[in-house]
Amino acid sequence: MHQPRRRDRRPSRRAASEPVPGPSFRLPASGADVVLVGFFSAKRKDFETVMADAAARLAAAGGRVVVRIVQRRGVSGGGARKMSLPYSSRTLLSQGKARQVADVADLVDADAVVFTNPLTKHQRRTLTAMFGRPAVSVTDELFNSD
Repeated sequence: MHQPRRRDRRPSRRAASEPVPGPSFRLPASGADVVLVGFFSAKRKDFETVMADAAARLAAAGGRVVVRIVQRRGVSGGGARKMSLPYSSRTLLSQGKARQVADVADLVDADAVVFTNPLTKHQRRTLTAMFGRPAVSVTDELFNSD
């Protein structure tokens, strides 16, 4: 019989990792081209209103929305219990939709990709690397007019 592996109780020898700085992107005062992306559950019927509000907020901050892309969860398959969860904890979107956003952002030569949903630091880093431009959220402090 195999015995269960015992975990080592000694403290880790690895050095503590440095905190990752937040995003350094700020919309310029005049006309940054932005791709606006929203991730919504199929149960949410007011997604167009949310997208319009985000576009107005970006316009007030100096951005110009050139493309709007919506990912709906639960429209085709996936089950009702998964509808409020992201497709991927790494990218928030499905792989196909993330590639579509990257292609569209390259096509229109956008300055940034802005999400209506809050992004974690990990998602921000992953999406920025994937898109080749800053990926931020409308809820970030970047767009607060203080």
